[in-house]
Amino acid sequence: MTRQYTYKTNFSAGELSPRLFGRGDIKAWENGGSRLRNVVLQPTGGLTRRPGMHFLAEVPGKARMIAFEFNTEQIFLLVLSHFRMDVYQDGYLVAGNISAPWPRQELDHLNWVQNADTLFVAHPQFQTRRITRTGFESWTITPFDFTNKGVREMIPHFKFATRDATLTPSGTTGSVRLTASEPVFAEQGHIGVPFRLSGGMVRITAVVSETEADAEVRVDLEHTTPTKDWTEAAVSQVRGWPRTVAFHQNRLVLGGMRDLPNHIWMSEINDIYSFDLGTGESDEAIHFELLSDQVNAIRGMLSGTNLQVLTSGGEWLVTGDPLTPASVQVKRQARIGSRSDRQVPPRVVEGTTLFVSRNGDAVNEFALADVDQVFQVADLSLLAGHFVKDVVDLDYQHEDRLVYAVLGDGTIGALTQFRAEEVTAWTRIDTEGTILGATVVREFVYLLVERANGYFLEVLEPELEVDAGLSGTANPATVDWSGLEHLEGQEVAIVADGRVLPRQSVSDGAVTLETPASEVTVGLPFAHEIEPLPPLATNAIGTDHGIKIRLIQATFRLLESHALTVDVGQGLHPVPFQSFGDGLLDQPMAAFSGDKPVRALGWRASGMEPLWRIESDTPLPFTLLSVTMEIKVND
Repeated sequence: MTRQYTYKTNFSAGELSPRLFGRGDIKAWENGGSRLRNVVLQPTGGLTRRPGMHFLAEVPGKARMIAFEFNTEQIFLLVLSHFRMDVYQDGYLVAGNISAPWPRQELDHLNWVQNADTLFVAHPQFQTRRITRTGFESWTITPFDFTNKGVREMIPHFKFATRDATLTPSGTTGSVRLTASEPVFAEQGHIGVPFRLSGGMVRITAVVSETEADAEVRVDLEHTTPTKDWTEAAVSQVRGWPRTVAFHQNRLVLGGMRDLPNHIWMSEINDIYSFDLGTGESDEAIHFELLSDQVNAIRGMLSGTNLQVLTSGGEWLVTGDPLTPASVQVKRQARIGSRSDRQVPPRVVEGTTLFVSRNGDAVNEFALADVDQVFQVADLSLLAGHFVKDVVDLDYQHEDRLVYAVLGDGTIGALTQFRAEEVTAWTRIDTEGTILGATVVREFVYLLVERANGYFLEVLEPELEVDAGLSGTANPATVDWSGLEHLEGQEVAIVADGRVLPRQSVSDGAVTLETPASEVTVGLPFAHEIEPLPPLATNAIGTDHGIKIRLIQATFRLLESHALTVDVGQGLHPVPFQSFGDGLLDQPMAAFSGDKPVRALGWRASGMEPLWRIESDTPLPFTLLSVTMEIKVND
């Protein structure tokens, strides 16, 4: 029999799909795991129990969260729910129950971009809105209005009818009737919509039929003869509104109108409300269409050195330096496509763009290839495709270099990415409830969670080891701790003065301790789990998945950890830390750093099951740095 030592020094490949359990030849095998739940990868390679979720407020229901950063001190979180907006700063409500135009079922289709103290919010079925901070507690939501130059509105225009369709005005001034050569007018939707024809402009006042409408002349017409040279407003109740908004080279960019899904308009330079094309001067507005052999409905836009345009059919670059009507160039870079049934905002991570694939089952990286100097797309979730599915929200926390991908099953895929070190590692986060959204505001990660008692706004808090949790202090110490109405009837974990107490259910919004305590944390427990990949044993013949092996001992190197519960083949059991005696939870504990060996017994085939497993819902810190395994192999 051969004795072997296996060293697992890091988990920098993250959780790997079971489809890879036969691929011991790939680089990720040495550094991957088969189950990494409620842990996050440290930059150095270790795994740490994830932060808990601090309860902030109850929200009316399903909502969309938006970060609003005016300056380094005025940073807000906007929470849009059913016809309502609430504004938070540092977890406190600063403005509440502001009337908003979006119903609950349309929140997933919102897209936005911020400029100074104004946020522009787009939706293909609703007129674009401006959310403006007019004071610390004063916020307004108003319609987006285009610039007027005299009586001329600087609004995007387009001819939706066929090329040969004509309009004939009955006069050149005042009230006129327009007669179309084919159906053009909607019964009610066209009322108030401006048309341009015969060198002037009119506004529809009444629709008589599909081919006739009454209008008021705003800019005198030159003649009353039929003309093919006419357009109508490209954005209106009848034609829809922009799906996406962005800023690029001092221009406001509108993309993906409902009835023109592959068109882009860019405003005049330094006048973001003017979209009149004028005569094509360098500072005037720009309009173009993404033409290709497939549908390219615009789903997202990001401004960098060039304007990146993400569509349902592929990824595009809009170039031009400076960007003018004459210099604009549009080139497709890839054919992956972005999610089209909902808006999942793309995110910039270390100079690259992350976006969700068309079917929602992949997080892709859109990056400039160093060798070819062209943009390429890479699937960052390929190795974790067994659980990175149906991505419904995406955001990035720069401080911890973590991408949070909210999944349709109510969990989160947490991606740690270091491009320079070629680290792309996924772990899973779940909770007692359904996570609906994640939004990063500076160093804070806000979560919208549906739990048994309602919809909660929570924030990840590193020193909290429970979910939907609250912490408090009392002087003098007390046994009665209230303010827990959001956890009514739930069984909660309790940490009092550093001691983990028996769990109890919240009654009348409170818990009662057996002995007084000065500092208490109460919340829903969550368990972290760590499993390595199946063993890859080698004997004198070579590597074989059927070789009989026996784990003799596993040595876990821990850092500032308070509890270790491990299964090495005999079921889960807590491992006593000698410095605290045999009881883990009977007294306040200091952190333990060092090696903790665990002996094991029994032979097994080197099949699909791991040799050890860590699982614990003890609400105390835990960090695993590495694992050394001593095994015997049956020759």
